[in-house]
Amino acid sequence: MASAQIVARTKEDFPVPITVPYGESMLSVEEIIQEKLNEAGTLMTGEVLERFDTDGSPIRVGGNKWTSKGKVAKPYQTPYGEVVIERHVYQSSGGGRIFCPLERGARIILTATPRFAKVLASKYSEMGSSRVIKDLESNHGRWVARSFVQNVVDGIGAVVFAKEEDWHYKLPALEKPVAAIAVGLDGSCMLLTEEGYRQAMVGTLVLYDRPGERQHTIYTAAAPEYGKATFLARLEDEIARVKAAFPQARYVGLADGAKENWDFLNRHSDTQLLDFWHAAGYLRQAAEVRFAGKKQTQTRETWLEEACHDLKHEPGAANRLLREFKSWQTNPGLSTENRQALDQVVTYFRNHKAQMNYAHALEQNFPIGSGVTEAACKVLVKQRLCGAGMKWGGRGAAVVLSLRALNSTPGRWDQFWNKIDHYGFPLAA
Repeated sequence: MASAQIVARTKEDFPVPITVPYGESMLSVEEIIQEKLNEAGTLMTGEVLERFDTDGSPIRVGGNKWTSKGKVAKPYQTPYGEVVIERHVYQSSGGGRIFCPLERGARIILTATPRFAKVLASKYSEMGSSRVIKDLESNHGRWVARSFVQNVVDGIGAVVFAKEEDWHYKLPALEKPVAAIAVGLDGSCMLLTEEGYRQAMVGTLVLYDRPGERQHTIYTAAAPEYGKATFLARLEDEIARVKAAFPQARYVGLADGAKENWDFLNRHSDTQLLDFWHAAGYLRQAAEVRFAGKKQTQTRETWLEEACHDLKHEPGAANRLLREFKSWQTNPGLSTENRQALDQVVTYFRNHKAQMNYAHALEQNFPIGSGVTEAACKVLVKQRLCGAGMKWGGRGAAVVLSLRALNSTPGRWDQFWNKIDHYGFPLAA
């Protein structure tokens, strides 16, 4: 069958006819269609790429005159296949590095066209490089080297890191006014090559309307680091931008009992709430001490249900429960193990009773659980970075987490690539 060809050219466009046989089965025809589309896509991409080249005339870059050293052929990787382009390369009168106007104009990322780089980054944020290669070959009829995938993704990661303070992202149009914003942060362990298991950090900003329905979620994440300075600075920047957009909203800090979380949330929220389900877990621990054994199963479950209800709906319930736990501590028949377990409950409630005002929170339609943040730990960290046998370098983990946070926050992925399209890869990086 004839190869794809450009049959005409105008100032605006160029047609490329494609001939496809009917074939004997739908699957076989679809495979042929994919091959034809890749063939035509490679041809068309090459045609468009050449339009970004110069005619070889001298140009000025950064106030300096650059002259063409002639055309040099170079392969570029596209979503459809490899295309080789002869393009002008330039050098200033003082010598030094080579400059290629085509690559800047077409927003080439290393040797990948921008859309192919976008596809690779999206796939790599979801799966390892080996699976990316397999997916491209099996589903797109496109083979690339593993090193190519890694280099392109690393290049995109360099842009993410370089522009995280300068590039701001617009919030999407929301259906209803924002009344409350929950700020959450949590950690999730992952395995680093040199340091063993360390904690990656995840943060969420969840925007709620007045009835308490979630409108939008912003995700942030950072690789393990001592002191968490990068992560906390990134989350603080997000909070500052959201507060500028919604100054009238109430800000609710939600987390588990880790002290370092509350040091941060106390500074950035109006109301602080301990995740209700963590508190309920300590209620169960207390119940298993007070009503131990199979014979008291029904009594234990009844007490636990009532205690959870009271803690959730009754003002001052945390203080009343704390007094009850303290009275149980006077039981001389407690075993050492049960006494230690009950002491933990008493300490937990004593330290966090001020963050257990769930009845007031529910009256305001505030969230009382940190499930969004905990789910983000699983989705951003565990699903991608904690597969069997996975070990990560710090930078590799940081790139993946940044890409996943961008891709998970509605609207940000396309905004990021629109900025690449506007500024170009070399300037952005």
